[in-house]
Amino acid sequence: MTFEDQLKEIRRGTVDILTENELFRKLKKKRPLNVKFGVDPTAPDIHLGHTVPLRKLKQFQDLGHKTQLIIGDYTATIGDPSGRSETRPILNREEIERNMKTYQEQAFKILDPNRTELIYNSVWLGQFSGTDMIKLGSKYTVQQLLQRRDFRERIKQNKPLSVTELLYPLLVGYDSVHLKSDIEIGGTDQLFNFVASRVIQKAYGQEPEVIITLPLLEGVDGVKKMSKSLDNAISVSDNPNNIYGKIMSISDDLMLRYYELLSDTSIEELQEIKETITTGSVNPMRYKQKLAREIVSRYYDKDHSVSAEERFNRVHRRRDIPNQLEEEAIRYSIDRKGLPIISILKQIGRAKSNSEARRLIEQRGVRLDGEVIDDIYYSVSPKNGQVIQVGKRYFKKLKYERD
Repeated sequence: MTFEDQLKEIRRGTVDILTENELFRKLKKKRPLNVKFGVDPTAPDIHLGHTVPLRKLKQFQDLGHKTQLIIGDYTATIGDPSGRSETRPILNREEIERNMKTYQEQAFKILDPNRTELIYNSVWLGQFSGTDMIKLGSKYTVQQLLQRRDFRERIKQNKPLSVTELLYPLLVGYDSVHLKSDIEIGGTDQLFNFVASRVIQKAYGQEPEVIITLPLLEGVDGVKKMSKSLDNAISVSDNPNNIYGKIMSISDDLMLRYYELLSDTSIEELQEIKETITTGSVNPMRYKQKLAREIVSRYYDKDHSVSAEERFNRVHRRRDIPNQLEEEAIRYSIDRKGLPIISILKQIGRAKSNSEARRLIEQRGVRLDGEVIDDIYYSVSPKNGQVIQVGKRYFKKLKYERD
């Protein structure tokens, strides 16, 4: 690739590149660049929103650069204050290590582990002395820190703002000093931290890193940022059927955004997809299926993607299940692994008694995700999004709530 072509690929899906001129100069250097992506292991699972910067890091891997995945096991004890209206609870070491293990396993479904330098920032920050911390603190001013909107808001609202939170951008900045980072990648919510890193690198006599920020991916609702707490996320650890089904549920506009940020489809082919959808010459469902197959294949394999598509077609298309289904909450005991199908039929109001529920099952009038349930003792493994059908026209999407 020419430098211009590399820059074109790198621009894809980005929000900010600070600055493009600096990036172009760095790309022309006759050495692999140090490209950094840092994450604090504050949660065990990652969803497709988290994979957006990981995929950009993989892009730099493929361009021959040195990629550094920084596990912030030290900074996680403070917690990133970005966008927070209150101080995060401090994680203990056991929680951090548990989260680190699952995060790494999922991240390496995207990154090539043989070409990824996996680094823990406790290696250097854990050795910091009081003198080191004072020296670092002298590189940045309180006025600069208070330019941060969420810090200002908390002070304005008389909410606590701990000194450790003020230190967070400085410590992240020192990560870049220690690693001599040329480029740093992250979400738009990290822009303040990254700008601080540039200032701190310069204060330590280094050339400032180039900042590349990426959008915060919307969840399947197409409105709010993808988040497990908002129940709009597609987790990397979801089973293949759930990943496929959730992608098929998104809008056509959101599908194009997912293509741009989550797919290996070329820029030229993506433009062609946009044009054919605009002209109406191709049914968007065809492209949505292609995207769903690609995502499932990435986190599982091709066989799983084919199987998920066949199941989706069988359940949602060939059986004419409505696209929009009402959701029904099903309660079950936390100490039970499964839930009797009879109990579900009673909870959704399709059977007033056990005998009526048994009769429906024996008459083969009950289906779960398209499969006939003919065993009156059948136990359901609760998974949000399952579709229950009773008779020809009754459909409900199930959402499970533990007692």
